[in-house]
Amino acid sequence: MKKLPILLLASTLVFSSQSHAEGWWDSIKSMLGMGEAAPTQVADVTQTATDALPSAAGLLSSITDNLGVTPEQASGGLGAIFNFAKQNVSADKFSQLSNAIPGMDGLLSAVPAVSQASQGGMGGLLGKAAEYSDTLKSVNQLKGQFDSLGLDSGMIMQYVDQAKQYLDTPAGQDAKSMLTDSFSKWMG
Repeated sequence: MKKLPILLLASTLVFSSQSHAEGWWDSIKSMLGMGEAAPTQVADVTQTATDALPSAAGLLSSITDNLGVTPEQASGGLGAIFNFAKQNVSADKFSQLSNAIPGMDGLLSAVPAVSQASQGGMGGLLGKAAEYSDTLKSVNQLKGQFDSLGLDSGMIMQYVDQAKQYLDTPAGQDAKSMLTDSFSKWMG
């Protein structure tokens, strides 16, 4: 009975046409259903993913899949994030960011409206302080927009982190850098 696994292993090594292309250990694991896809297949998929240009649609998908929010919350929250970026970088930098992510206009049109009256409590205090600081004003507006979407303001950085992770590709590095720059005043 113990000879069967040894015989199977030996025949796999000798007769498998895949053993030369993939490596004998990966062939055995694949044949027995114990391993992942062959490394050459994974490399091809990874290469395709990293070469893909960033897009608003891809970013929306990433947010809904990884943060468990509705499509409306994803588009409104991303719109609010990019609106914040628009207010906190030069017009030239934001134009570059917008051009780097096709479809961003759709996200910006999904930014929820926030009335000043709805920002009681801490939001009201931030609103008062915002009279003296443009950065606090835009932070307060961003928090209000997330609140109006039914999202906790603690999710703001989750959205930013998810966007940075999505943009962490060779094609998305410039956009990632510009997004990070727009939040540097608030985070740093």
